[in-house]
Amino acid sequence: MSTNNTATKSKSAAAPTHIAYHVRDGREGKKGFWTRIGAAWAHTDGQGFNIQLEVAPLDGRIALRLATENKD
Repeated sequence: MSTNNTATKSKSAAAPTHIAYHVRDGREGKKGFWTRIGAAWAHTDGQGFNIQLEVAPLDGRIALRLATENKD
């Protein structure tokens, strides 16, 4: 069985390209609640992501956003 360690090496050596958030809708048209739950690293070929979640939400949705310095 062949494994590709390139993505694993880049994940541990580089900052994530995206941040994963759990998003729950607010009540009666209010803003939603966003909680950081993990991170993602783009594959070097641009065809996918490695995603590492710290928790898995049971409700709401997961939003994957570009990582920026002013987030969190």
